Amino acid sequence: MYQNDDKSSYEYHYSYRSDSEGFRPDQTPAPMELQKPKRGRAKRVAAGILCGVLLVGGSVGAGWLLKDRLDGRGESQMMRSDRPLTEVETVSVTGNERLSFSQIYNANVDSCVSINTSALAGYNFFGQPVQTASAGSGFILTADGYIATNCHVVNGATDVQVTLNDGTTYAAQVVGSDADYDIAVLKVDPGETKLQPVVLGTSQNLTVGEDVSTIGNPLGELTFSMSRGIVSCLDREINLDGTPFNMIQVDTAINPGNSGGPLFNSYGEVVGIVTAKTSSTGNGTAAEGLGFAIPIDDVLNMLKDIMENGQVTSHAYMGVTVASASKFPQTGVRSGAYVAEVVEGSPADQAGLQAGDVITMIGTSTITSQSDVTSAVGSKTYKAGDTATVTYVRDGQVCTTELTFGSTLDKPQEPKPQSAVTNPGQQGGEDYGDMEDFFNQFFGGSGYGRRNAA
Repeated sequence: MYQNDDKSSYEYHYSYRSDSEGFRPDQTPAPMELQKPKRGRAKRVAAGILCGVLLVGGSVGAGWLLKDRLDGRGESQMMRSDRPLTEVETVSVTGNERLSFSQIYNANVDSCVSINTSALAGYNFFGQPVQTASAGSGFILTADGYIATNCHVVNGATDVQVTLNDGTTYAAQVVGSDADYDIAVLKVDPGETKLQPVVLGTSQNLTVGEDVSTIGNPLGELTFSMSRGIVSCLDREINLDGTPFNMIQVDTAINPGNSGGPLFNSYGEVVGIVTAKTSSTGNGTAAEGLGFAIPIDDVLNMLKDIMENGQVTSHAYMGVTVASASKFPQTGVRSGAYVAEVVEGSPADQAGLQAGDVITMIGTSTITSQSDVTSAVGSKTYKAGDTATVTYVRDGQVCTTELTFGSTLDKPQEPKPQSAVTNPGQQGGEDYGDMEDFFNQFFGGSGYGRRNAA
């Protein structure tokens, strides 16, 4: 995603060379009629020019030809190649044959979109709202207007505009998003027009060294630009703002504004969602050719889930409100997560957990504080339907129970607090107005996402 509040700050310049002994603006050449070389000298000059023309013609072919008729007029003539222009065959993506990059572009450019958003960045000294603008990319999933992109492209946006290759612009609604996998689904209303969706492939068939390409919106203004490269690595583990991802690593040129765009394989199928680029290391060392895309196989069912339910329903749901055990010395346990409340009928309730218990392990993850429960349940380790052994302390006794995680659809729902406001200028990941929103994301709902006073 590219964020810029002042596009005028970017300038483009021609690169030029200054000749130390060439023509200078303050040197006015003498008129041709005043230069009357002697006859003998004219012949030598003519012979030199003729030899030069023959050499240029023999080595270059139909290129630049300088011709002097020796009549003082100095006539010059440019020659152009008569080679016919290359015609790119328009093909459909079938998954049965490899395509050239030109064919991939022509087959998919109408399925790609540029996304421009605005968001409330806060308020100025006079209490007036301040807006920030951002840009990203996306691709069409269905003919009736569902579009995939990154969560961080539209996170916190108050207005989302989607533009097609032909210049048509639609107002888009955010159907739903998921920060853990950095995906989002938008919906536009094309009316009677049928949009052209991409063809989805499978990322599991990718191989290192295979050609890949992307079409996106670099810098938020170079719309529908194509870049190409190869797969550099598969299942690359990276960490984005504390969230682990298994990515497709590519050397394709990826720049701010490409976020959310499609990654195509050599058959023109979408095999990933472009999401990140590394330009420097922690010590400031510059890095080039390090781009990353989310494998489409990892998120395809989630995209469908968002289209149908407005959210990813496969996230694990436990059903407890917890606090750090160190704040409850009466338990006799210094390290762990104190259970302040158990939602009635929740997976935790069905597993037999009670208020006053201190959770010390979930599966193989050691729990030392409230945040460890958030990390264990909110991570990608567990999904709805998974079962984990929960170790806890009750009345000084160490106990275990088997807990089967529920779905986010099972969470009690309650309206978001009106005070939750996105951080000024931030659109680079999930942002929570306060800790209540943070807990609602993972535990949700009534009596489940509220913090307990220590």
